[in-house]
Amino acid sequence: MRAPRSRAAEAPTARVVAGKAVPRGAFPHVKVAGGFVFVSGTSSRRPDNTFAGVSVDEFGTTDLDIRAQTRAVIENIRDLLASVGADLSDLVQVTSYLVNMNDFGGYNEVWAEFFDATGPTRTTVAVHQLPHPHLLIEMQAVALLPVGRSS
Repeated sequence: MRAPRSRAAEAPTARVVAGKAVPRGAFPHVKVAGGFVFVSGTSSRRPDNTFAGVSVDEFGTTDLDIRAQTRAVIENIRDLLASVGADLSDLVQVTSYLVNMNDFGGYNEVWAEFFDATGPTRTTVAVHQLPHPHLLIEMQAVALLPVGRSS
């Protein structure tokens, strides 16, 4: 009789999650490997290719809201994790990319709605731009897939 394979020996599984914005390239939303869930860079983009945290007034002036975008990104990550049986409490590391470090305060406020000092480790870096001019923030994440949860 063969011994059961350990989680680390399982073949990696990648998936594009139905109902979420389709990736803008040849990559999955999530990949499970070695007992970890790797979440690709995630934005506030919706399945219809609009963005949370973006409004345009009657004069065509665009307003970008870092709080709304940050909340939408974290909620998108939550949904992607749920697709493989994990949740935000399973996150171990998040890297955030901000187009403007002047948005750090609003981003940090929303982060605190979801996490406290026992949450995932976090690195925040400034970037020149993201794939769309309406994007203020993108995050990528790594979570530990708890034993017994499916991938």
